[in-house]
Amino acid sequence: MNVLLIPDAFKDSLSSAEVAQAMKKGILEVHPNAEIYHITASDGGEGFLESVINYLPDAEKVYCDTVDPLGRPHRAAYLIDAARKDAYIELARASGLELLKAEERNPMRTSTKGTGIQIAHAIEQGMNTIYLGIGGSATNDAATGIASALGFEFLDEIGNTLEPSGQALTLIDSVKKSNVADDISFYAINDVLNPLYGPEGAAFTYAKQKGASQTEIESLEEGLQNISRVMKNATGKDYAQLPGAGAAGGTAYGLKAFLGAQFISGVSFLLQLAKFKELIKSKSIDVILTGEGCIDSQTAYGKLVSGVALESRPLNVPVVAVCGKLNLNPEEVRSLGLLAADQLFRPDQPEGYSYTHASELITERTRELIKLI
Repeated sequence: MNVLLIPDAFKDSLSSAEVAQAMKKGILEVHPNAEIYHITASDGGEGFLESVINYLPDAEKVYCDTVDPLGRPHRAAYLIDAARKDAYIELARASGLELLKAEERNPMRTSTKGTGIQIAHAIEQGMNTIYLGIGGSATNDAATGIASALGFEFLDEIGNTLEPSGQALTLIDSVKKSNVADDISFYAINDVLNPLYGPEGAAFTYAKQKGASQTEIESLEEGLQNISRVMKNATGKDYAQLPGAGAAGGTAYGLKAFLGAQFISGVSFLLQLAKFKELIKSKSIDVILTGEGCIDSQTAYGKLVSGVALESRPLNVPVVAVCGKLNLNPEEVRSLGLLAADQLFRPDQPEGYSYTHASELITERTRELIKLI
Protein backbone atom coordinates (compact mmCIF):
# COMPACT_ATOMS: atom_id res chain seq x y z
CA MET A 1 0.00 0.00 0.00
CA ASN A 2 1.21 3.50 -0.90
CA VAL A 3 -0.04 6.23 1.43
CA LEU A 4 0.32 10.01 1.24
CA LEU A 5 0.07 12.06 4.46
CA ILE A 6 -1.00 15.72 4.27
CA PRO A 7 -2.17 16.71 7.78
CA ASP A 8 -2.44 20.18 9.26
CA ALA A 9 -1.34 20.96 12.80
CA PHE A 10 -3.73 20.21 15.65
CA LYS A 11 -3.90 23.64 17.29
CA ASP A 12 -2.60 23.82 20.89
CA SER A 13 -1.61 20.15 20.66
CA LEU A 14 0.65 18.82 17.86
CA SER A 15 2.53 20.24 14.88
CA SER A 16 1.72 18.90 11.43
CA ALA A 17 4.99 16.92 11.49
CA GLU A 18 4.03 15.32 14.81
CA VAL A 19 0.58 14.47 13.47
CA ALA A 20 2.15 12.85 10.41
CA GLN A 21 4.49 10.79 12.59
CA ALA A 22 1.56 9.51 14.68
CA MET A 23 -0.37 8.66 11.50
CA LYS A 24 2.62 6.81 10.08
CA LYS A 25 2.81 4.64 13.19
CA GLY A 26 -0.86 3.66 12.85
CA ILE A 27 -0.48 2.76 9.18
CA LEU A 28 2.57 0.57 9.78
CA GLU A 29 0.75 -1.34 12.52
CA VAL A 30 -1.77 -2.46 9.87
CA HIS A 31 0.49 -2.53 6.79
CA PRO A 32 4.11 -3.05 7.92
CA ASN A 33 5.38 -2.84 4.34
CA ALA A 34 3.47 0.29 3.38
CA GLU A 35 5.30 3.01 1.47
CA ILE A 36 4.48 6.29 3.21
CA TYR A 37 5.02 9.76 1.74
CA HIS A 38 4.49 13.11 3.46
CA ILE A 39 3.72 16.56 2.09
CA THR A 40 4.23 19.36 4.59
CA ALA A 41 1.25 21.57 3.90
CA SER A 42 -0.60 24.56 5.27
CA ASP A 43 -3.69 26.53 4.30
CA GLY A 44 -1.69 29.74 4.68
CA GLY A 45 -1.80 29.82 8.47
CA GLU A 46 0.67 28.55 11.05
CA GLY A 47 3.32 26.39 9.44
CA PHE A 48 3.25 28.25 6.13
CA LEU A 49 6.98 29.04 6.15
CA GLU A 50 7.97 25.48 7.09
CA SER A 51 5.84 24.19 4.26
CA VAL A 52 7.28 26.59 1.70
CA ILE A 53 10.94 26.12 2.63
CA ASN A 54 10.66 22.38 1.99
CA TYR A 55 10.05 23.01 -1.68
CA LEU A 56 12.21 26.08 -2.36
CA PRO A 57 15.86 25.02 -2.02
CA ASP A 58 17.11 28.53 -2.78
CA ALA A 59 14.99 30.22 -0.11
CA GLU A 60 16.81 31.86 2.78
CA LYS A 61 15.40 32.63 6.22
CA VAL A 62 15.70 36.29 7.22
CA TYR A 63 15.01 37.78 10.66
CA CYS A 64 13.88 41.30 11.38
CA ASP A 65 12.91 43.35 14.43
CA THR A 66 9.21 44.03 14.43
CA VAL A 67 6.30 44.12 16.92
CA ASP A 68 3.74 41.59 18.12
CA PRO A 69 -0.06 42.07 17.81
CA LEU A 70 -0.03 44.37 20.85
CA GLY A 71 2.86 46.48 19.60
CA ARG A 72 5.55 44.99 21.83
CA PRO A 73 9.08 44.42 20.45
CA HIS A 74 9.30 41.09 18.67
CA ARG A 75 11.71 39.34 16.31
CA ALA A 76 10.27 37.28 13.48
CA ALA A 77 11.48 35.34 10.45
CA TYR A 78 10.39 35.29 6.85
CA LEU A 79 11.83 33.78 3.66
CA ILE A 80 13.43 35.36 0.63
CA ASP A 81 14.37 33.90 -2.72
CA ALA A 82 16.97 36.51 -3.68
CA ALA A 83 17.38 35.34 -7.27
CA ARG A 84 13.66 35.62 -7.98
CA LYS A 85 13.20 38.63 -5.65
CA ASP A 86 10.32 36.85 -3.89
CA ALA A 87 9.50 37.08 -0.18
CA TYR A 88 7.32 34.63 1.75
CA ILE A 89 5.81 36.01 4.95
CA GLU A 90 3.62 34.19 7.46
CA LEU A 91 1.18 36.58 9.13
CA ALA A 92 1.12 34.48 12.29
CA ARG A 93 4.85 35.08 12.90
CA ALA A 94 4.26 38.71 13.95
CA SER A 95 0.47 39.03 14.15
CA GLY A 96 -0.55 35.56 15.31
CA LEU A 97 -2.95 34.52 18.04
CA GLU A 98 -0.40 32.07 19.44
CA LEU A 99 1.90 34.98 20.35
CA LEU A 100 -0.55 36.14 23.01
CA LYS A 101 -1.56 34.68 26.35
CA ALA A 102 -5.25 33.84 26.65
CA GLU A 103 -5.94 36.91 28.79
CA GLU A 104 -4.18 39.20 26.28
CA ARG A 105 -6.30 38.22 23.30
CA ASN A 106 -8.61 41.01 22.18
CA PRO A 107 -9.06 41.92 18.49
CA MET A 108 -10.26 45.37 19.49
CA ARG A 109 -6.68 46.18 20.55
CA THR A 110 -4.50 44.06 18.26
CA SER A 111 -3.12 45.00 14.86
CA THR A 112 -1.20 43.58 11.90
CA LYS A 113 1.44 46.32 12.05
CA GLY A 114 4.18 43.80 12.87
CA THR A 115 3.54 41.99 9.62
CA GLY A 116 3.63 45.30 7.78
CA ILE A 117 7.07 45.98 9.26
CA GLN A 118 8.22 42.62 7.90
CA ILE A 119 6.87 43.52 4.45
CA ALA A 120 8.66 46.89 4.57
CA HIS A 121 11.88 45.08 5.52
CA ALA A 122 11.49 42.70 2.57
CA ILE A 123 10.96 45.62 0.19
CA GLU A 124 14.13 47.25 1.57
CA GLN A 125 15.97 44.01 0.74
CA GLY A 126 14.94 44.46 -2.90
CA MET A 127 12.07 41.96 -3.02
CA ASN A 128 9.36 42.86 -5.51
CA THR A 129 6.87 40.01 -5.01
CA ILE A 130 5.37 39.28 -1.59
CA TYR A 131 3.56 36.00 -0.86
CA LEU A 132 1.69 36.38 2.41
CA GLY A 133 0.21 33.40 4.25
CA ILE A 134 -2.58 34.97 6.27
CA GLY A 135 -4.05 32.39 8.65
CA GLY A 136 -3.83 32.27 12.44
CA SER A 137 -4.14 35.98 13.14
CA ALA A 138 -4.92 37.63 16.47
CA THR A 139 -6.42 40.58 14.63
CA ASN A 140 -9.53 42.13 13.13
CA ASP A 141 -8.05 45.34 11.71
CA ALA A 142 -8.64 44.76 7.96
CA ALA A 143 -4.87 45.06 7.34
CA THR A 144 -4.81 48.71 8.44
CA GLY A 145 -1.79 47.79 10.57
CA ILE A 146 0.04 46.39 7.55
CA ALA A 147 -0.85 49.44 5.48
CA SER A 148 0.24 51.88 8.21
CA ALA A 149 3.67 50.23 8.38
CA LEU A 150 3.93 50.88 4.63
CA GLY A 151 3.13 54.58 5.02
CA PHE A 152 -0.66 54.71 4.77
CA GLU A 153 -2.43 57.04 7.20
CA PHE A 154 -5.92 56.46 8.56
CA LEU A 155 -7.62 59.68 9.64
CA ASP A 156 -10.68 60.41 11.76
CA GLU A 157 -13.29 63.02 10.83
CA ILE A 158 -11.19 65.93 12.14
CA GLY A 159 -7.98 64.74 10.49
CA ASN A 160 -6.24 63.05 13.40
CA THR A 161 -4.09 60.03 12.51
CA LEU A 162 -5.44 56.85 14.09
CA GLU A 163 -3.27 54.05 15.43
CA PRO A 164 -4.47 50.87 13.65
CA SER A 165 -6.52 48.35 15.63
CA GLY A 166 -9.89 46.68 15.50
CA GLN A 167 -11.54 49.37 17.57
CA ALA A 168 -10.13 52.16 15.37
CA LEU A 169 -12.00 50.91 12.29
CA THR A 170 -15.25 52.63 13.27
CA LEU A 171 -13.44 55.99 13.55
CA ILE A 172 -11.77 56.01 10.12
CA ASP A 173 -13.12 58.81 7.92
CA SER A 174 -10.45 58.94 5.21
CA VAL A 175 -7.26 57.21 4.07
CA LYS A 176 -4.05 58.89 2.93
CA LYS A 177 -2.38 56.52 0.48
CA SER A 178 1.32 55.69 0.38
CA ASN A 179 3.21 54.83 -2.81
CA VAL A 180 5.91 52.77 -1.06
CA ALA A 181 4.54 49.50 -2.40
CA ASP A 182 3.20 50.69 -5.77
CA ASP A 183 5.66 48.54 -7.75
CA ILE A 184 5.30 45.46 -5.53
CA SER A 185 3.11 42.47 -6.39
CA PHE A 186 1.19 41.00 -3.45
CA TYR A 187 -0.43 37.58 -3.13
CA ALA A 188 -2.73 36.81 -0.20
CA ILE A 189 -2.52 33.07 0.41
CA ASN A 190 -5.34 31.45 2.34
CA ASP A 191 -8.27 29.11 1.89
CA VAL A 192 -10.99 30.93 3.79
CA LEU A 193 -13.98 31.91 1.66
CA ASN A 194 -15.74 34.26 4.09
CA PRO A 195 -16.63 37.81 2.99
CA LEU A 196 -15.43 40.86 4.92
CA TYR A 197 -18.62 41.44 6.88
CA GLY A 198 -22.10 40.01 7.38
CA PRO A 199 -23.26 36.84 9.17
CA GLU A 200 -20.43 34.82 7.59
CA GLY A 201 -17.92 37.67 7.78
CA ALA A 202 -14.71 38.10 9.73
CA ALA A 203 -16.16 39.46 12.97
CA PHE A 204 -19.13 37.14 13.42
CA THR A 205 -17.20 34.06 12.35
CA TYR A 206 -13.78 34.46 13.94
CA ALA A 207 -13.60 37.33 16.44
CA LYS A 208 -14.94 35.31 19.37
CA GLN A 209 -12.07 32.81 19.20
CA LYS A 210 -9.69 35.78 19.18
CA GLY A 211 -11.06 37.00 22.51
CA ALA A 212 -13.90 39.38 21.57
CA SER A 213 -17.12 39.66 23.57
CA GLN A 214 -20.48 39.80 21.81
CA THR A 215 -20.58 43.59 22.18
CA GLU A 216 -17.06 43.84 20.76
CA ILE A 217 -17.97 41.55 17.86
CA GLU A 218 -20.79 43.92 16.93
CA SER A 219 -18.40 46.89 17.14
CA LEU A 220 -15.85 45.08 14.95
CA GLU A 221 -18.59 44.31 12.43
CA GLU A 222 -19.49 48.00 12.33
CA GLY A 223 -15.82 48.86 11.83
CA LEU A 224 -15.41 46.45 8.93
CA GLN A 225 -18.46 47.92 7.25
CA ASN A 226 -17.06 51.40 7.81
CA ILE A 227 -13.61 50.79 6.28
CA SER A 228 -15.31 49.15 3.31
CA ARG A 229 -17.55 52.20 2.87
CA VAL A 230 -14.61 54.62 3.18
CA MET A 231 -12.54 52.73 0.60
CA LYS A 232 -15.49 52.36 -1.79
CA ASN A 233 -16.14 56.10 -1.62
CA ALA A 234 -12.45 56.83 -2.23
CA THR A 235 -11.80 54.37 -5.05
CA GLY A 236 -15.17 53.38 -6.45
CA LYS A 237 -14.25 49.74 -5.84
CA ASP A 238 -15.93 47.37 -3.40
CA TYR A 239 -14.11 44.18 -2.45
CA ALA A 240 -16.02 43.43 0.75
CA GLN A 241 -18.03 40.51 -0.61
CA LEU A 242 -15.18 38.84 -2.47
CA PRO A 243 -14.85 35.22 -1.32
CA GLY A 244 -11.96 35.24 1.14
CA ALA A 245 -12.03 38.98 1.92
CA GLY A 246 -12.77 38.18 5.57
CA ALA A 247 -9.66 36.05 6.04
CA ALA A 248 -7.50 36.90 9.07
CA GLY A 249 -9.84 39.55 10.42
CA GLY A 250 -10.25 41.22 7.05
CA THR A 251 -6.52 41.18 6.26
CA ALA A 252 -7.25 39.77 2.81
CA TYR A 253 -9.68 42.62 2.14
CA GLY A 254 -7.12 45.24 3.18
CA LEU A 255 -4.36 43.68 1.12
CA LYS A 256 -6.67 43.87 -1.90
CA ALA A 257 -8.08 47.35 -1.23
CA PHE A 258 -4.83 49.06 -0.16
CA LEU A 259 -2.18 47.10 -2.07
CA GLY A 260 -3.97 45.45 -5.00
CA ALA A 261 -3.22 41.91 -3.81
CA GLN A 262 -4.42 38.85 -5.66
CA PHE A 263 -6.01 36.00 -3.69
CA ILE A 264 -4.64 32.50 -4.20
CA SER A 265 -5.53 29.22 -2.50
CA GLY A 266 -3.04 28.20 0.16
CA VAL A 267 -3.61 24.49 -0.30
CA SER A 268 -3.39 24.72 -4.10
CA PHE A 269 -0.28 26.90 -3.87
CA LEU A 270 1.59 24.51 -1.58
CA LEU A 271 0.44 21.34 -3.32
CA GLN A 272 1.68 22.81 -6.58
CA LEU A 273 5.06 23.60 -4.97
CA ALA A 274 5.18 20.00 -3.69
CA LYS A 275 4.33 18.60 -7.15
CA PHE A 276 1.32 16.85 -5.62
CA LYS A 277 -0.24 15.53 -8.84
CA GLU A 278 3.08 14.19 -10.10
CA LEU A 279 3.65 12.43 -6.77
CA ILE A 280 0.20 10.80 -6.82
CA LYS A 281 0.87 9.35 -10.26
CA SER A 282 4.56 8.47 -9.97
CA LYS A 283 4.15 6.71 -6.60
CA SER A 284 0.76 5.12 -7.39
CA ILE A 285 -0.78 6.49 -4.20
CA ASP A 286 -3.65 4.31 -2.92
CA VAL A 287 -5.01 6.63 -0.21
CA ILE A 288 -4.45 10.13 1.15
CA LEU A 289 -4.66 10.76 4.88
CA THR A 290 -5.27 14.32 6.06
CA GLY A 291 -6.51 15.95 9.25
CA GLU A 292 -6.78 19.00 11.48
CA GLY A 293 -7.92 19.99 14.95
CA CYS A 294 -11.60 20.37 14.11
CA ILE A 295 -13.74 19.38 11.15
CA ASP A 296 -16.97 21.37 11.21
CA SER A 297 -19.15 23.68 9.13
CA GLN A 298 -16.15 26.00 8.59
CA THR A 299 -14.07 23.22 7.02
CA ALA A 300 -15.93 23.63 3.74
CA TYR A 301 -14.87 27.30 3.73
CA GLY A 302 -11.42 26.38 2.50
CA LYS A 303 -9.57 24.67 5.33
CA LEU A 304 -6.72 22.28 4.52
CA VAL A 305 -8.84 19.13 4.73
CA SER A 306 -11.39 20.33 2.18
CA GLY A 307 -8.63 21.71 -0.03
CA VAL A 308 -6.82 18.36 -0.10
CA ALA A 309 -10.09 16.56 -0.86
CA LEU A 310 -10.89 19.01 -3.66
CA GLU A 311 -7.45 18.69 -5.27
CA SER A 312 -7.62 14.87 -4.99
CA ARG A 313 -11.06 14.42 -6.53
CA PRO A 314 -9.99 14.51 -10.21
CA LEU A 315 -7.26 11.97 -9.43
CA ASN A 316 -9.74 9.39 -8.06
CA VAL A 317 -7.71 8.75 -4.92
CA PRO A 318 -9.72 8.22 -1.69
CA VAL A 319 -9.14 10.71 1.13
CA VAL A 320 -9.71 9.96 4.82
CA ALA A 321 -9.27 12.33 7.75
CA VAL A 322 -8.46 12.30 11.45
CA CYS A 323 -9.46 15.29 13.57
CA GLY A 324 -9.61 16.31 17.20
CA LYS A 325 -13.34 17.02 17.08
CA LEU A 326 -15.80 16.07 14.34
CA ASN A 327 -18.93 18.21 14.20
CA LEU A 328 -20.38 16.89 10.93
CA ASN A 329 -22.65 13.95 10.21
CA PRO A 330 -21.55 11.19 7.78
CA GLU A 331 -23.37 12.77 4.83
CA GLU A 332 -21.68 16.12 5.47
CA VAL A 333 -18.31 14.37 5.74
CA ARG A 334 -18.84 12.79 2.32
CA SER A 335 -19.94 16.13 0.86
CA LEU A 336 -16.44 17.44 1.67
CA GLY A 337 -15.03 14.75 -0.59
CA LEU A 338 -13.88 12.48 2.24
CA LEU A 339 -14.39 8.73 2.22
CA ALA A 340 -14.46 8.77 6.02
CA ALA A 341 -13.37 10.78 9.06
CA ASP A 342 -12.86 10.00 12.73
CA GLN A 343 -12.26 12.15 15.78
CA LEU A 344 -9.95 11.80 18.76
CA PHE A 345 -12.71 12.89 21.14
CA ARG A 346 -14.96 10.31 22.79
CA PRO A 347 -17.79 11.24 25.20
CA ASP A 348 -16.44 9.01 27.98
CA GLN A 349 -12.98 10.63 27.99
CA PRO A 350 -11.81 12.81 30.89
CA GLU A 351 -11.79 16.52 30.06
CA GLY A 352 -8.83 17.47 27.90
CA TYR A 353 -7.80 13.86 27.26
CA SER A 354 -7.82 14.21 23.47
CA TYR A 355 -5.32 17.08 23.80
CA THR A 356 -2.96 15.44 26.26
CA HIS A 357 -3.04 12.05 24.50
CA ALA A 358 -3.36 13.33 20.92
CA SER A 359 -0.43 11.41 19.45
CA GLU A 360 -1.51 7.96 20.62
CA LEU A 361 -5.15 8.67 19.72
CA ILE A 362 -4.17 9.74 16.19
CA THR A 363 -2.29 6.46 15.83
CA GLU A 364 -5.37 4.51 17.00
CA ARG A 365 -7.82 6.36 14.73
CA THR A 366 -5.46 6.04 11.75
CA ARG A 367 -5.19 2.32 12.36
CA GLU A 368 -8.97 1.98 12.17
CA LEU A 369 -9.40 4.25 9.14
CA ILE A 370 -6.71 2.55 7.09
CA LYS A 371 -8.53 -0.76 7.51
CA LEU A 372 -11.38 0.73 5.44
CA ILE A 373 -9.21 0.94 2.33
